Amino acid sequence: MTATTINDAEIAKFTAMAEEWWDPTGKFKPLHKFNPVRLSYIREHLLAHFNLDGTAMRPFEGLTILDVGCGGGLLCEPLARLGATVTGIDAAERNIAIARLHAEKSGLAIDYRATTSEALAATGARYDMVLNMEVVEHVDNVPLYMKSCADLVKPGGLTLTATLNRTLRARAFAVFAAERILHWLPRGTHDWNRFLTPDEIKTLLTRNGLRITGETGVVFHPLADEWRRSRDMGINYMVMAERPAA
Repeated sequence: MTATTINDAEIAKFTAMAEEWWDPTGKFKPLHKFNPVRLSYIREHLLAHFNLDGTAMRPFEGLTILDVGCGGGLLCEPLARLGATVTGIDAAERNIAIARLHAEKSGLAIDYRATTSEALAATGARYDMVLNMEVVEHVDNVPLYMKSCADLVKPGGLTLTATLNRTLRARAFAVFAAERILHWLPRGTHDWNRFLTPDEIKTLLTRNGLRITGETGVVFHPLADEWRRSRDMGINYMVMAERPAA
């Protein structure tokens, strides 16, 4: 049997919510809230790594970016507006249909494909940046998934992994409170046993030839109603890595 990262139950879960991707008050409200801090971190690292002009209207012109598990395209669209050539992939065909329709309405040319990271990597495709955002906790065969994401990074390119830490605090907040008390997410969105620690993510990245260049926690500030970067990586965190230039 061919190795795969597809978890049919997880795909069905997100397919059932696909119509709500672009509703900022719907089931994906947490990702809409999360987007600004994700985008600022991506922008900061791309500008510095590729020595780009941050004052330009489209500073990512000429860069190729892949968003793995892109969902409805919440990250793809702003990156395309910043000038990048963006590819978004997702194993759920309904998500890709929603993403394509929204991009068309927005006048954006984004290459959306219903496929997996391992299938795309097998074609030899490579990108300046590969985004792996809140996906690793939803796939099967995590080592294969992380290897395929790493294989998709060009020499000299970057990859960003964002996920949830496997701590008791994450279990209490990201699962119990977020799903059962605050109702930020539908029940069953996350399985704490699938969370990975920062050390586990970094090991998987370095094992596949990448070098860690940055990491940050992300915490919610209720009074400001926004997510911010933090030294606290106990719940949400992001890890940046690069593939050394050939």
